[in-house]
Amino acid sequence: MGESYLGGIAIQIGINMILALSLYITFSTGQISLGHAGFMAIGGYAGAILTVQAGTSLTFAIVIAALLAGLFGLLVGWPALRLGGIFLAIATLGFGIIVMVFFQNFPYTSGSMGMQGMVGTSIPLVYLLLSAIVFLTWQLMRSSWGRSFEAVREDEIAAKTMGINVTVVKLTAFILGASLAGIAGALDAHYMYYIDSHNYTFGRSIEILLFLILGGSEVVWGPLLGALILTALPELLRFMADYRMVVYGLLMMAMMIVRPQGIIDRKMFHKRR
Repeated sequence: MGESYLGGIAIQIGINMILALSLYITFSTGQISLGHAGFMAIGGYAGAILTVQAGTSLTFAIVIAALLAGLFGLLVGWPALRLGGIFLAIATLGFGIIVMVFFQNFPYTSGSMGMQGMVGTSIPLVYLLLSAIVFLTWQLMRSSWGRSFEAVREDEIAAKTMGINVTVVKLTAFILGASLAGIAGALDAHYMYYIDSHNYTFGRSIEILLFLILGGSEVVWGPLLGALILTALPELLRFMADYRMVVYGLLMMAMMIVRPQGIIDRKMFHKRR
């Protein structure tokens, strides 16, 4: 197990932590999105086109990927605001499928053949971005915006009564979550040196959701822990690769029975403080 292999695992963990935070922000207002793989694909393809075909720097490509994914977050989130719960989840799932099929047939990105030639993702870059995102997310959730997010999640009617603009709050969270997914997509494409529409299936969105279910969605540290465990676990279970999904299923069932709130919740965090 060489340094390059361990470095690759470290990069995957960092990228997945960013993905976990992207859904955490969206979920903090009570919105369940199953389309984050679609936002990730938009960021990945945008970054790949900019660096490979336009010759821009990776830093510039990441910024554009975040902005473009955020724009699509606005376009998807605005009409979806009337939906909630399972209906919103199905709507965002449909968006993710549309994005995957589009890039699978888009000739400019080589369609189903995929794109290659992207380079540049490194451990310092990933963890510098991750550190900045964790800090900003932590500050956001401690601010008045964060309290508005929580109020909307707990009771939209009560939040409106307190003068909170529910539409703006939910849309802001959706856009921020989409932008972070776009950043993760750009980093992932340049780590893999290859991008293919099949990397952004429904299963990828479910994987991101599992980060929150396992780690917990009440505090920022929960999804980070969930991403760490579920990224490292497959490597620890390589000797039983054929039964890896069985272990995943058993783990999720156990969590729903023992700790449906996830490994880390707000009460535990306050106790440790």
